[in-house]
Amino acid sequence: MAIGSIGVRTTNLTITQACLEIRTTAAVRATLLELSIVQATGTAQSLGFGRPQAIGVTPGGTSTPIRDEPGSPVCVTTTALSWATSPTVPLVFARRWNSAATIGVGVIWTFPRGFVIPVSSSAVVWNITTALASDINVALDE
Repeated sequence: MAIGSIGVRTTNLTITQACLEIRTTAAVRATLLELSIVQATGTAQSLGFGRPQAIGVTPGGTSTPIRDEPGSPVCVTTTALSWATSPTVPLVFARRWNSAATIGVGVIWTFPRGFVIPVSSSAVVWNITTALASDINVALDE
């Protein structure tokens, strides 16, 4: 297992939809270690993190984390910022954040034993209220 990291700026600014999806393949599960969010605009928002009831269909704006240690195998987990069909809302949020109306405010969610994303599954950051551009950083192990 090796650690990978990625930073993305959200582009799906639709209320009550995912703004980021972390997707695993059919062969490898991922363990999320840390997720941070930094707000890029000066309006308050509420975000949640959890497992969607259904993963997104036809993801777009996908990126693959880079390995923290050069020479490790490439990551196969990906992130998505848009979809033909968005992932569904989690039944329960593992984390929630209500921001202040200030550019640059943020939150860091750590998962000391890891938040496991099973094979062929995903986890999402969800726009609960006002949807704004944010920088989201992810550290994971796979």
